[in-house]
Amino acid sequence: MQGMKKLGVGAFALFLSLSARADFTWNFPEPVTPMALDTLHVHNKFMLITAVIFVVVLAIMIYSIVTHRHSKGYKPVADKAPSTAIEIFWTLIPFAILLLIDFVIMGIPAYHSVVMMEDTRDQSTMVIKITGSQWRWQYEYLDGDAKGIKFVSNLATTDGQMHNAEDKGENYLLEVDNPLVLPVGEKVRILMTASDVLHNWWVPQFGSSRVAVPGFIRETWVQVEKPGVYRGQCKELCGKGHGYMPVVVNAVSKEEFAQWANKKQDEQKAASDVKEMTKDELIAQGKTVYEKNCAVCHQVSGAGLPPAFPALTGSKVATGPIFGADGKYQKDSHMDRVLNGKGVMPAWKATLNDTEIAAVITYERNALGNTATVDAVVQPAQVKAARE
Repeated sequence: MQGMKKLGVGAFALFLSLSARADFTWNFPEPVTPMALDTLHVHNKFMLITAVIFVVVLAIMIYSIVTHRHSKGYKPVADKAPSTAIEIFWTLIPFAILLLIDFVIMGIPAYHSVVMMEDTRDQSTMVIKITGSQWRWQYEYLDGDAKGIKFVSNLATTDGQMHNAEDKGENYLLEVDNPLVLPVGEKVRILMTASDVLHNWWVPQFGSSRVAVPGFIRETWVQVEKPGVYRGQCKELCGKGHGYMPVVVNAVSKEEFAQWANKKQDEQKAASDVKEMTKDELIAQGKTVYEKNCAVCHQVSGAGLPPAFPALTGSKVATGPIFGADGKYQKDSHMDRVLNGKGVMPAWKATLNDTEIAAVITYERNALGNTATVDAVVQPAQVKAARE
């Protein structure tokens, strides 16, 4: 009796927990692209076929066990095993049935889905290049109204949230500073690659997933049919920062997309204008750039994670000279490391603009426990000259 009471209490608690999570779903997330919708239909069809096979096989097993059980006095039909020919025959029959189901009933819709996934060029109105790096995404619009727009999308979760010093919020580890913006109803061809290791740009509601491989261009496409904000992640284990590489896509109307594109182009044009900045301005901007791009390896404090990620605090690179007597940056100097990278350190010259590179170098040389006595301030004009 006591056991029944405990069972009842447990069942009641389970019911309450399920009602509290009324928004929980056992199916795929709502599909918002033709590819995702087709994938869902194929999945449901396959599940139905599998369920029917399971029920039929289970029913035959249960019937055979119950009908032919020893306690009922069932007598074997023969005292000896059937012939090898009969055994082979009854093995081939279910094999043939499953082969028919796999190649005809399930193969045809699966083939249709694969063809749809590979159809990247037909009627596409925009091309976007996505580059995965440890651990961020870089987006570049190659044509259309947004042609020329290029930016990096970093995790926006703060260090305080990661260490439980701040409220994590609803979208913890799924917020970025620069989301990808797409127009609703437009078929967008996506060219995907990586700069270091394998990555995978994945948004569950889009139904597409493609591994980004260094040195190769791989293709997929997206056509979002419903406005909204859609979130995903890198789906390929890509190193210690794998969990800090979210994908956020804002799907907006064509009019809103055109407005965003014009605003973004103006912002990038303004950012490309090289101007003299004060030390305080460079340090303030450099702190933001550092925490978005560098802290995941070198840590917010600059202590690093030796030996893979050396400390910047007290580093000879971060406090030593940058420019030689001819005014050019020296090999293995702070400027050289940031622009061209070395070892596991990535090259930032294609990711950050002149102002951002000048700012982060100045910040690293005057913060994180460092006080550089030579070349303490780097101006955007010096970075621009170093690129040439």
